[in-house]
Amino acid sequence: MKLYPIEAGNFKLDGGAMFGVVPKTIWSKTNPADENNLIDIAARCLLIEDGNRLILIDTGMGNKQSDKFFGYYSLWGSHSLDGSLAKYGFHRDDVTDVFMTHLHFDHCGGSVNWNKDKTDYEVAFKNAKFWTNDNHWEWATKPNLREKASFLSENILPMQESGQLNFIKRPVGDFGHSNELGFGIFYVDGHTEKMMIPHIQYQDKTIVFCADLIPTAGHLPLPYVMGYDTRPLLTMPEKSKFLQAAAANNYFLWLEHDAHNQIITVENTEKGIRLKEVFQVETVL
Repeated sequence: MKLYPIEAGNFKLDGGAMFGVVPKTIWSKTNPADENNLIDIAARCLLIEDGNRLILIDTGMGNKQSDKFFGYYSLWGSHSLDGSLAKYGFHRDDVTDVFMTHLHFDHCGGSVNWNKDKTDYEVAFKNAKFWTNDNHWEWATKPNLREKASFLSENILPMQESGQLNFIKRPVGDFGHSNELGFGIFYVDGHTEKMMIPHIQYQDKTIVFCADLIPTAGHLPLPYVMGYDTRPLLTMPEKSKFLQAAAANNYFLWLEHDAHNQIITVENTEKGIRLKEVFQVETVL
């Protein structure tokens, strides 16, 4: 097995929205804001090469939305999904499986593109199976008013229409082994219904793709919960359970949204679970 970081693009989000009730005087120490109160955000996806399978976890925002849409997110940097795949000698047509932690636009937008004539949408990975779970699919395709702006039909429905959509078989409980893709999945409901957190056994390490459970290293304290979470009071016990396991088992936490800290480990302290070490991807892989 080989793992590769796929940087799908950088953007900015409102720091207050990213940290909920936490005051700016506190969160800005770890995530400094610009003059518009925006903080740096990454879309750091993960590519798993395992035998004949090439599995991509999340796909970033994509590039099919309007300039007005992208203007809300202050895109920056030169990263792109295609450029990152090419860096490691791959093309999107090589990808056999696309696993989406959840279907918010910044995690699955790159799964669907315009067709050549820009008259309709088509899946961006023509040879891949697309994976979600049935509970989350139902939630995303019949969105509540709070999340409606994050679940965009053009990012979601073409996967079903293509015939390439598949559902992970979810075990009883919140953790299980994915027989379909070969890695463990921790299911959480605080951010959105049945978001999936992959646990990948790699050499002698457990690499955990944190998605929006731990967006950045600055979100480690339990009350530091995003304003985007649908059930923030549920996020806190889910984070506690996860971080206790991460500290006890020395998980390497892959931070999808932290533009400046790629992988971290955590430890128990008198103040609770806190940052232990920060790693560049290449030192871990």
